[in-house]
Amino acid sequence: MKEKHSVWYVLLIASAAGMAGFLYGFDTAVISGAIGFLQELYNLSPAMEGFIISSVMIGGVVGVGISGYLSDRFGRKKILMLSGVLFAVSALWSALAMSVTSLILARVLGGLGIGFASALSVTYIAECAPPAIRGRLASMYQLFTIIGISATFYINLAVANAGSYGWGVETGWRWMLGYGVIPGVLFFLMLIFIPESPRYLVKKHQHTEAFRTLEKINGKRTAELELDSIKTSLQSENSTSIRELLKPGLRKAMAVGIFLALFNQVIGMNAVTYYGPTIFRMVGFENNTEFLATSLIGTVQVIFTVVAIILIDKAGRKRLMALGSSLMAVFMVLIGSVFYFDVGNGMWALLFIMGFTAAFCISMGPIPWIMIPEIFPNYMRAKAVGIATMFLWGANWSIGQFTPMLINNAGGAFTFWMFAIINVICFTFVMTIVPETKNKSLEEIETIWKPSKKVPRFEK
Repeated sequence: MKEKHSVWYVLLIASAAGMAGFLYGFDTAVISGAIGFLQELYNLSPAMEGFIISSVMIGGVVGVGISGYLSDRFGRKKILMLSGVLFAVSALWSALAMSVTSLILARVLGGLGIGFASALSVTYIAECAPPAIRGRLASMYQLFTIIGISATFYINLAVANAGSYGWGVETGWRWMLGYGVIPGVLFFLMLIFIPESPRYLVKKHQHTEAFRTLEKINGKRTAELELDSIKTSLQSENSTSIRELLKPGLRKAMAVGIFLALFNQVIGMNAVTYYGPTIFRMVGFENNTEFLATSLIGTVQVIFTVVAIILIDKAGRKRLMALGSSLMAVFMVLIGSVFYFDVGNGMWALLFIMGFTAAFCISMGPIPWIMIPEIFPNYMRAKAVGIATMFLWGANWSIGQFTPMLINNAGGAFTFWMFAIINVICFTFVMTIVPETKNKSLEEIETIWKPSKKVPRFEK
């Protein structure tokens, strides 16, 4: 007899939680359009320009740092809903801000919400998704991130074209930031219709409710087996102290998680996302064509993120990351060369940045978000993901803060060649320390990190 389960139910769960990526993508991209106007309005230094952009990461680091504790206490779903509220309030506050200080405080609040969402969305999806399609479903977070970035680039372009440059300085940037209320409210409403994570429910001894969710996702027979597997996993380890992550086995998992989090950020994509219009102006784009060029980058991101979703559960995580990081290193060398040789044709820079973006979107863009929650055991997942994502947000802050200072002081060539070297390091680490998790259940992945028992050797 065929088991009753719904693909559409699984897609609803993944889409609702993945919508958190839209918030992250919107905030990442919207400031790139507003920062030029803000720089003119407030006569910002490169350091203050960087601080306005990176201030959201301050809230983000705090958000991911406490997300594990809060979600273990109150549940994944409730904290995700809170993040939607915080984001909407932040967007409205940003649009109405009358000073740099007020704008920074609003962005810190928004960062808190995005921090909750970025850590818990991928955790929630990983805890709900069937193993065979977990990669594709977890990619929903990155897909929504990229859709958010692309849509926001076009919103920025439309707002920039809606009035004169002076109107943009006085009012236009407020509309750019204020549109964030819409995805914040939409995210909150979508979450109403999804269940709590079944693994969280088992952890709270709500086995009947957990089974109902697992049955809808996997069918009755598989749900029974998975429920037993989750119980066994949680019963085998009782301590949820952070010190557990320093023990042999999990120590390596934590190192891999931190590595994936850092290299998701420091390989250079966010430098392009945050400062795209500025970079394109440097190579000759003007009269709002810099916004159009940035929008084309957003379109490339959407297309190749869809390609990644198709490939992720077939080609595997490790192979795609190795391919992507090697290609990104090549394209960063080429982008730096455009600045170094001053070729005088911005189209070359646009083509090379599009190539870099495509390589990022099939590799180090979506895959770290998929693998970080995969590699940790049930009893420590939320806390471990929170710690790893703290490093991600810390790296994000560094890129937002220091990129304009690097470009201003060291030049575009040095900045992009530095990113090329980082991508070579990323390739090396992927090949040496990152395991393959394709088609493995979360409970199977746990066994990767368990120290092997040494068999005593006896002399003959």
